[in-house]
Amino acid sequence: MFLRMVAALLSLALLASAALAQERSRAERIDAYLQPYVQSGNFSGAVLAKENGKVVFEKAYGLADREHKVPNTMDTRFHVASVSMQFTAAAVLRLVDEGQLSLDMQVGEFAPRIKGGEKIMVRDLLTERSGLPDINNLPEYNDILQQHQTPASLVAKIEGQALLFEPGSKFLHEEHSAYNLLALIVEKKTGLPFASAVERLVFRPARMEASGIDDDSNAGGAKIAIGYQPEGIYGVSRATEIHWSGKTGNASVFTTVGDETKWVETLFAGQLLKASSRDAMLDTSLTVGYGWFKRSNKRFDETTYSMNGRAPGFASSVLYLPKEKMSVVVFSNIYSSATTTIGYDIAAILGGLPYETFHPSDPPPSAADLKTCTGTFQFGADFYQANAQLEVIAQGQELSLRWPGGSVSPLIPVGLDQFVDRAYWEQVKIERDAAGQPAGLAYGSFHGTAIHDKK
Repeated sequence: MFLRMVAALLSLALLASAALAQERSRAERIDAYLQPYVQSGNFSGAVLAKENGKVVFEKAYGLADREHKVPNTMDTRFHVASVSMQFTAAAVLRLVDEGQLSLDMQVGEFAPRIKGGEKIMVRDLLTERSGLPDINNLPEYNDILQQHQTPASLVAKIEGQALLFEPGSKFLHEEHSAYNLLALIVEKKTGLPFASAVERLVFRPARMEASGIDDDSNAGGAKIAIGYQPEGIYGVSRATEIHWSGKTGNASVFTTVGDETKWVETLFAGQLLKASSRDAMLDTSLTVGYGWFKRSNKRFDETTYSMNGRAPGFASSVLYLPKEKMSVVVFSNIYSSATTTIGYDIAAILGGLPYETFHPSDPPPSAADLKTCTGTFQFGADFYQANAQLEVIAQGQELSLRWPGGSVSPLIPVGLDQFVDRAYWEQVKIERDAAGQPAGLAYGSFHGTAIHDKK
């Protein structure tokens, strides 16, 4: 009997040791995967991954304040851009649960000067199918971000403008104005400033003690990381400061990776919202809504719930896989869409699935080599900007992509004629003809054809 007990204990010890080694191996692979992003100035922030309620990876990288050499930690707060929409939606649904709101209420009741407000329901705002003109597309939008705003002042910017389409009929693009209007509705229904209302309705009951709404009054005390932006191919500079109140409702939340993970766990465990509201938020019949993307993902062979965001100086990504009860949260204080790729690849590493590493070319291509990549390329109507012409330009040893309107994306060389758009983190490839001249440009899954009579 004694020998059998000893054997059983040894067996358990060996199993525990093997499990610990496996966890260490996965963590080491994730850390090694992240290093090129950190070293190349494309990621600085914090990562937290959990599986079945257990932390499987957590680590902070880079600096929260480069001038004063303050490191990022697991407690660092980050602006999370469009991930903020999850909390605006949750605040609205809490009011629905309390009987103060209905998803079928017409928004004209709260904003009578919104054109077509009698056609738009609260659910249309939540699912970004309102048809409202978008505040981010206004010519004066950058000026709006340089002044303190309120939900009322933001909604006023689009008053009197015609709807873009019949409310509820389709999803066209991310509707920032819809979430400005939701913030106004929350204020009117609670009688509280939006920041206080979300604190009462969401952050406090979800035990998110490090989270808040940046309404320009609390940023200093909150010790939020300073935001930075890519400069050229390899540099980083401080991002333009904005009034985050100009993004109330759609991008004004600051939080930590730990608090965001608490929120994800609370939501999917059904602990904050009533069943009907939770079901509405997680409904997969609409791929976009309530601050989530809900899509069937072939890579993971299941429906994934995700959200990402970018705002001056910051980028964020949240991913949840229901089958594995796996959450991956990636926050960065560098304005780069690399966070989304990072989040999905970490989930793949944890799931034992294939993933690609990022390695900038070393040595980089010469100025002469880069000059052979230049040209103007015509894309089709299905491109991000319909029928756009993109120009590949070379300046010394740096290659960039100029978009319609004049914005420029640096291209990081990763192989022969292969690059990564540093701003949007898309794969870019120069396609050449038999004579070696650029004939096409692959941008992600899209293809542009060279226009040979333009330089």
